[in-house]
Amino acid sequence: MLRGITCAIGMFLALSMPTIAQQEVSHVWSPDQGDGTYLNPVIHADYSDPDVCVVGGDFYMTASSFSCVPGLPILHSTDLVNWRIVNYALDKLVPEEYYNVVRHGKGVWAPSIRYHNGEFYIYWGDPDFGVYMVKTSDPLAKWSEPILVKKGKGIIDPCPLWDDDGKCYLAFAWAGSRAQINSVICVAEMNADGTKVIGPARIVYDGNDDVNHTAEGPKFYKQNGYYYLFFPAGGVEKGWQMAARSKSIYGPYEARRVMEQGTTPINGPHQGAWVRTAADEDWFIHFQDKGCYGRVIWLEPMSWRDGWPVIGEDSDNDGCGNPVMKYRKPKGCVSGVQNPVESDEFNTTDWGKQWQWHSNYHDLYGFTTPYGYARLYTWPLSNQYVNLWEASNLLLQKFPSQTFTATTKIKMVSKENGQEGGLIVMGWDYSALTVCRQGDRFILRQRICKDAENAGAEEVIDIDSFEPSERQTIIYSPTVSRMIYLRVHVKSNGLCQFAYSLNGKKYKECGKSFYARQGKWIGAKLGFVGIEPYTERPVNRGWLDLDWFRVEP
Repeated sequence: MLRGITCAIGMFLALSMPTIAQQEVSHVWSPDQGDGTYLNPVIHADYSDPDVCVVGGDFYMTASSFSCVPGLPILHSTDLVNWRIVNYALDKLVPEEYYNVVRHGKGVWAPSIRYHNGEFYIYWGDPDFGVYMVKTSDPLAKWSEPILVKKGKGIIDPCPLWDDDGKCYLAFAWAGSRAQINSVICVAEMNADGTKVIGPARIVYDGNDDVNHTAEGPKFYKQNGYYYLFFPAGGVEKGWQMAARSKSIYGPYEARRVMEQGTTPINGPHQGAWVRTAADEDWFIHFQDKGCYGRVIWLEPMSWRDGWPVIGEDSDNDGCGNPVMKYRKPKGCVSGVQNPVESDEFNTTDWGKQWQWHSNYHDLYGFTTPYGYARLYTWPLSNQYVNLWEASNLLLQKFPSQTFTATTKIKMVSKENGQEGGLIVMGWDYSALTVCRQGDRFILRQRICKDAENAGAEEVIDIDSFEPSERQTIIYSPTVSRMIYLRVHVKSNGLCQFAYSLNGKKYKECGKSFYARQGKWIGAKLGFVGIEPYTERPVNRGWLDLDWFRVEP
């Protein structure tokens, strides 16, 4: 019996699984070649530390979301090539009060998703608080509130395994930044419900051998009487994929390398999920670190040799595969072309699935409306403001491709001097193209910051000025507004160039070009920023009305 990979539940699917939403096709990255083959990466966006479970003919993926909210994205596919964002499992990070402000790089690390006894489970490690779990019987509906399964600082990358005798176990690793130990993988027993660790942890793999350092991210499986741990080693940028097996849950485990970069241009192919399809084929989903683009998702064929997995193509027959650039699609899987959503017309009262905040959502960050736009309010900066690394009300999405152009139509509405908003490319380095009220005019400006995490100073460049497109006196204060179109073009090396238009037809490049840079454990993101200066007196907030956001080649 294979545990942790497949479940025979076709009747459950037929009776109770909801219909997946209408397909979305990207204009900038779609891996399906339409001839029975696909190109890697299958998702050219930052879904780091992916894990997948298969339920009948449906595949569900989740990934690290760190401090971005909503967290724990749920992606769905029926062929492992075409994916769509269908939900999030985590509405708010916990402890809630702690995550009500931005906590870059903290939060949800390396989750695992499993299906057991009619329910979906997701476990993740918060390196500052411990291992949490949420569950549901319907992955498209609301998930449960988080349960703290094991409290502790530095525990990361958990994965459960329900054994043949009904017992449940948890594999996990350690973050050296918190625990001052790393490169070891532990296993501990949980209760049968998977809600609490009840037994002591044992080290089952030790990577402190100067060979397979940074052993972490374990995924736990059982097949043909063997327990298997699939885990990465070697670090995010240059690592490789390991597998270990044992006849006993606590080992000893023997281990070997099963995928590496080899002579390919694909650095650090590792950390992901083994899945078996209804056609009895084995596949492996993992990430590749691409700098400012984040950790993008690859799909590899997988085979077995003498009881060991071989991932990718093994042209030299040494038992260690290398990533494939192009390959045939999984057999027996049917799907139309679909990709994670990118563009947004803001025509519904639900936020698009591509958008996330930089902290737990606050009501005054902004709202959707039934009127064909969404509203983002200006948020006061602190009295010790240095740069936008402190801003938690950023509404952002992932970079969707190597090259693309993102254009938005917004209306900046200001009640007070200095209220400002616009388009931002966010990361350790960032730049924003904004409209700022100064007196009765609006200034188009660029904010640029290098090394934001370490208090890098902003450079502010005023580019142009405009009369308001509308003036009106509202009961509390005079209001001026400006409709404007903002654009950023991203080239293949992450070089970004802003442009703007007052009529939506003729665009003018403006400001300094800049290189996007990844953030704290996440790729660069783009979206909207709304801010206003710190003041001790109460002020009436300004806002941005977001008409549309479109991603094109």
